[in-house]
Amino acid sequence: MLTLPAFEWAQPQGLAEALAMLAEDPQGSLPVAGGTDAVPNLKHRLHEPRRVVHLARIDELRFLRESSGDLELGPLVTLSELSQHAIVKREFPALAKAAGLVAGPQLRNMGTLGGNLCLDTRCTYYNQTFFWREALGFCLKKDGVHCHVVPQGKRCVAAHSSDVAPVLIALGARIGIASANATRTVAADEFFVADGVHNNVLVPGELVTRVVVPASARGLRMGYQKLRPRGAIDFPMLSVAFVTRLSSGVCGELRLCVSALAAKPRVINGLDALAKDRALDAETIEVIAQAAYKQCRPQTNVPYDSDYRHEMVPVFVRRAIREALEASS
Repeated sequence: MLTLPAFEWAQPQGLAEALAMLAEDPQGSLPVAGGTDAVPNLKHRLHEPRRVVHLARIDELRFLRESSGDLELGPLVTLSELSQHAIVKREFPALAKAAGLVAGPQLRNMGTLGGNLCLDTRCTYYNQTFFWREALGFCLKKDGVHCHVVPQGKRCVAAHSSDVAPVLIALGARIGIASANATRTVAADEFFVADGVHNNVLVPGELVTRVVVPASARGLRMGYQKLRPRGAIDFPMLSVAFVTRLSSGVCGELRLCVSALAAKPRVINGLDALAKDRALDAETIEVIAQAAYKQCRPQTNVPYDSDYRHEMVPVFVRRAIREALEASS
């Protein structure tokens, strides 16, 4: 039986109150929404906050609306709501699909968009009990000074595991962030960093306050594919998001994001030169798939064979592209 550590519990009723609470003790506070990932991590002593700030009662962070063509999403929208909403399913089906593939229905009913976006990175040597980690020797991400995956490495390579993140990156989404004293907006791709210890740009005291999918993403053809051991519950071993704008079968803009292999989702470079203004036929699809294969290097950071995950990259890229094509027919 794993127990929770002792901490103070706070339930702010509004965003300003929550940000003020976080500002009182930024380093010692842990914001929690649905808690589907945070609670197991607390039991494993991966988080040891002095105060847990529960956000679920902040109604101003729970919204899904259209504004001048943009789709504005509150971080407290549940994954179930996101996966089932008519506008999301019609205009951004890959986002609805990604949200609907997170864990199982009970967890999707509790888990939130903001929580999945800010999901902690995962690693074989990190997501273990305190006893297990102490016996092996603590890792770079928590309490130690060495990475067990890359022993000479100076940066944590724990795997990014958010399902919604690669789709939001491919769609060109923007992330709104607030603290008690300031607000800022960053592109979804810039929200994540390559160090698995601090896998996003949030600093203590900050919260995600909105996610905006731009109007320019409407009309894109899109696909999302996820590799996992079982068809439910499991985190991705590999995830792929692809978007393109087609005209008579010819590619205009296109983006491909591959995730769950390293600490940050990888946007595949050079696709315009390979596929823009070309027919998205079998030859072009294979060129894109091989470009992704060359640019992706899975680490041994999750308990699945890294060579297998690497070989699955082009397979799932092909599937994501074909999914986008089928949506256009």
